[in-house]
Amino acid sequence: ILVVIGVTEQGRKEFIAIEDGFRESEQSWSELLLRVKAQGLKRAPKLAVGDGAMGFWKALRKVYPTTTHQRCWVHKTANVLNKLPKSIQPKVKQALHEIWMAPTKEEAYSAFDIATSTYEAKYPKAMECLEKDKDDMLAFYDFPAAHWQHIRTSNPIESTFATVRLRTAKTRGCVARHTILSMVFKLGQSAQKRWRRLRGFKLLADVIQGVQFKDGEPVAPIVSEESDRAVV
Repeated sequence: ILVVIGVTEQGRKEFIAIEDGFRESEQSWSELLLRVKAQGLKRAPKLAVGDGAMGFWKALRKVYPTTTHQRCWVHKTANVLNKLPKSIQPKVKQALHEIWMAPTKEEAYSAFDIATSTYEAKYPKAMECLEKDKDDMLAFYDFPAAHWQHIRTSNPIESTFATVRLRTAKTRGCVARHTILSMVFKLGQSAQKRWRRLRGFKLLADVIQGVQFKDGEPVAPIVSEESDRAVV
């Protein structure tokens, strides 16, 4: 099931699309995104958050090439830890925590370097996995700090569909395509009622209008002494 969630100007999360797809392929995601675009989402989203499914990112680059990518830290952490012995996983998990909890992007990059230099000799595959999407992992620093807890991961979808999976797994193979989609949609609607509003949703207007943020804070425009025009 391919799922897209967006946020309204009032900070309320809503489903934009719920469709079936073939193994999260580029073709399936392209069809979904093009349909969403045709239905009204013509302006490219400022940010897209997702896991490592390559089909989604490839399709996004084609349909909305200007959208910034943010990779989910929960999925990335799991991917890195899966390449490590259990005995070392707690230490590495703490090192990853220090990256995405750093107050600034510069400090996050520094924590990245410390983690990779500490563990790459013994665990090169794990560190290669970590380094692979470094820039996409830290894109959230260019957005309001109040939004960080919402955009560092794809948890809004994951947590919602944890319960959906429990229901649909029991009926797998016993229902038709349109029936399972209807069931997922109704279960999703029920879960949607319990979603919390986005923190700092009033800042969405600034993001949409193109206000630039650095380390979660708006970048003040530079005003020339010879002119009243603001220059960013």
